[in-house]
Amino acid sequence: MPEQSDSTVVSAVSIRADIDAGLSAELAAVVSGARRRAHRDGDRQIDTAHLLHSLLESDPEVRAAFDGGPQVARVLGYLVQRSIGYGLRWQGTVEDSGSVPVVATPAVPGWSPSAVTVMEGTVERARRRGEPRAGGLDLLDALASDRACRAVNVLERAGVDARALTSRIADASHGV
Repeated sequence: MPEQSDSTVVSAVSIRADIDAGLSAELAAVVSGARRRAHRDGDRQIDTAHLLHSLLESDPEVRAAFDGGPQVARVLGYLVQRSIGYGLRWQGTVEDSGSVPVVATPAVPGWSPSAVTVMEGTVERARRRGEPRAGGLDLLDALASDRACRAVNVLERAGVDARALTSRIADASHGV
């Protein structure tokens, strides 16, 4: 594993602190749940599918953004399958959505580059809405907007149209 320079470590700490400062207490609990899930699954990093799983389990407002209860059940079904084998092809790999080059986001220990990018987008969306802290719909929108991340892969396999989902979230958030 390559060594990190002091500036890379400081940058990673700064990114993590900025993200943590921008989360509501509920969303911080979602992140904690995703961390526990990643650890339990034997993954080295929190990825976007861990975030989606924890978010769906804990936030009724997020579940309401989907096109009905059966859709949520299908997504949760895929996420559970992931933890018992579906995600084995992802084990030991780093999630890089491809939406930005990996080098653009310094490594944050314990987080996939895609998850860091999504969390930064989550906090930014809340700020655009004039909110000091991001909530569940902010995270769901950021996840569904990154078309190449693992969370969108799960959504699509469960029959969820990620673009339609982001449109419903924008409508619920008055266009943001």
